[in-house]
Amino acid sequence: MAVLDTVRVFNKHLLNPAMMRMAGRKHWYAAVIEHVGRHSGKKYATPVVAEQASDGFIIPLPYGTHTDWLRNVLAAGQATIRVHGETYEAVAPQIIDAATAAPRLNPRRRRAFDRFKVKSYLEMKPAPTPSAQR
Repeated sequence: MAVLDTVRVFNKHLLNPAMMRMAGRKHWYAAVIEHVGRHSGKKYATPVVAEQASDGFIIPLPYGTHTDWLRNVLAAGQATIRVHGETYEAVAPQIIDAATAAPRLNPRRRRAFDRFKVKSYLEMKPAPTPSAQR
């Protein structure tokens, strides 16, 4: 766990700022999840890997379920996801296990997530469009 915490801190302060330059762009693997701080109300953007599924998004949680960005998304019940040059409003965040996520993931990415022993994923649904709300 200490090694994972060290990697997490390194990524948060050094790698993530660099990743934000490319995350969410059309030909880049990383996405951006935009969320609001649950205490501060401040807007944040965090690079993540977001797999588009037929019914929304699946985001691996390699650092577990206690990261600030995840707690913010769960508290708000929504977030904006920028992936492959497109922006989506997403709602209904739910933590799911690897077995539930596996059939909905690209096989190559699933193998990579398995190698990193990702046990939990965030599932989000696309927000209803205004015409769908009628």
